Amino acid sequence: MGHVYRPTYTKPLPDGAEVAVRKGELFARWVDGRGRKRTARVTTGKDGTDRILLQSGTYTAEYRNGAGHVVNVATRCRSKDAALSMLTELQDRADKVRSGGWTVAEDAVLDHKDTPIADHIDAYLAYLRTKRGKGRRVRTSHHHVVNTTRCLKVIVAGCGFQRLRDLNREPAEKWGGRAEADGLAARTVNSHFAALSAFGNWCVETKRIIANPFTRLPMRDQRADRRKIRRALTGDELRRLLKVGRLRPVAEYGRKTVHTAEGVSRTDKRSRRTWKREPLSYHDIDAAAERGRAALAKRPDHLAKLEERGRGRALVYKALVLTGMRKGELAAVKVRHLELSGPQPYIVLDAADEKAGRGAEIPIRGDLAEDVREWLAERLEKLRAEARAEGRPVPAMLPADLPVFDVPDGLVRIMDRDLVACGIAKLVTDERGRVRIDKSDDRGRTVDVHALRHTFGTHLSKGGVAPRTAQAAMRHSTVDLTMNTYTDPRLLDVAGALDVLPSLPLADEPESERQRATGTTGRTESSGRVRGLDATADGRRTERQQTTPGRAEPGENGPTSLVPMLVPNSGKRCISGASTDKSMSLGLGERIAVSDLADKSYERQATPDNLRRAGFEPATFGSVVRL
Repeated sequence: MGHVYRPTYTKPLPDGAEVAVRKGELFARWVDGRGRKRTARVTTGKDGTDRILLQSGTYTAEYRNGAGHVVNVATRCRSKDAALSMLTELQDRADKVRSGGWTVAEDAVLDHKDTPIADHIDAYLAYLRTKRGKGRRVRTSHHHVVNTTRCLKVIVAGCGFQRLRDLNREPAEKWGGRAEADGLAARTVNSHFAALSAFGNWCVETKRIIANPFTRLPMRDQRADRRKIRRALTGDELRRLLKVGRLRPVAEYGRKTVHTAEGVSRTDKRSRRTWKREPLSYHDIDAAAERGRAALAKRPDHLAKLEERGRGRALVYKALVLTGMRKGELAAVKVRHLELSGPQPYIVLDAADEKAGRGAEIPIRGDLAEDVREWLAERLEKLRAEARAEGRPVPAMLPADLPVFDVPDGLVRIMDRDLVACGIAKLVTDERGRVRIDKSDDRGRTVDVHALRHTFGTHLSKGGVAPRTAQAAMRHSTVDLTMNTYTDPRLLDVAGALDVLPSLPLADEPESERQRATGTTGRTESSGRVRGLDATADGRRTERQQTTPGRAEPGENGPTSLVPMLVPNSGKRCISGASTDKSMSLGLGERIAVSDLADKSYERQATPDNLRRAGFEPATFGSVVRL
């Protein structure tokens, strides 16, 4: 049989309490904050000090539950009769479990039936903040918790849920239909459904509900309702972005001032409303940077900090383009993740930092590796200078857990301003008179930080990389995602690809006549150039080249490729791509680099005849390239 009782607890002796002996026991007498006289028994605490023994104002029920365990349940009742009534209800539940009418899970659910759903959501969010995984990436970042909080509050309020017993699938489906009709994007609706389903799974795991009513909610087709389609940047746009990112921190101090229209009518010409700063442009960025350096000449420490910030920002942009890493993945790279001493530099990405939770070894191109070495050398020298100034031991190397790339939290807004300064985006005024940044092109495609990953995938396809290899470089689950979502068709040379089709003359004419008519008497290269022999004035024959219209001619030192070497080179030369020009040229006249190593060549070497390509896939007969 169960019983109810009022539990006791102890407190320190109140100030001014008088201790007296009554019937052989110690009692304390004092006046509480309300002016009432109080008396309580005195006991000895664990620390040996005197404490007063008080009794709780509410009753607790003690009984044996359906699993056979003795439990104590706070009834929150001040009346003994009400507490006994609750004890009877608890014992009835235990009898039903013992008789097989209820399961233990069904009995545990009843303990949460009257708790407001807001309390359950708070407990779920607290669980997310402290969640840990075993070898897998756990989405417990601050950004994820904030998004989950917002989604749960919106959909719970929209469905009218007050208690856990109110959770039902039908109101959630109706909310999704209303939200879609109001213009909410399919991806946003899916994110709300995903947050609600995850909350339901947690409630099942913590035995708050028996089953999750939100499993397999009807998700919207995001591809049919894509509100934000990203585009890839061209080589010229990338060069401008890197230059602006490197110079803008200093150039902000060299912006000119212009007078506003309101300043003409104001008497106080020094008012802030009479002038404004002239916006930066790509053509004026160099002059603005020089003016900024002159303005900060008396503040060399701040100037050096701004210069370092610009170099770090340009390095971040370049690393995102040449590795295809996501913003969060790049920010998680530490010194211990770098391997720059071998023949093929690469970055080790931990499973906890990768989106798929598998981990990866990401090859990096030689010029980017050289830039990273210089960047780390500068940071080590700065760290040593600070140690000397403070009298601390001079470190021999950088800390292993030091982040390599300086990825700021506000990189999205920073890149928006850089896009405006380099002419890729523009400032527009809406109907309400508010100024916003328009980053869309004529197709409605936009540019942001993640668009640099799209740029990586697009230039892989443009450079002739096999789709399966590009998929491995992007670390995608399907090749369809690489080719359709992360490849911008505008940058692909579709017209130039028609040159590989066979010649199909309508008239039956000799082969030699047809070659002279089309100018293809020489050997045709797969890169679009046609080699032939011309006679010079002294009778010697020289080689001529004809370039297919619309294709860029390589520079003097060879073309510069945005496609990194995806496979580590173990000393054997390999060939990759669809053209005999193994650098996979993008038609760029200069190398995108943060350091002054633009004169170094990182082109691939050609192999002898009948050598098979080495890559992510095993060599096949179809991969033989004959030169």
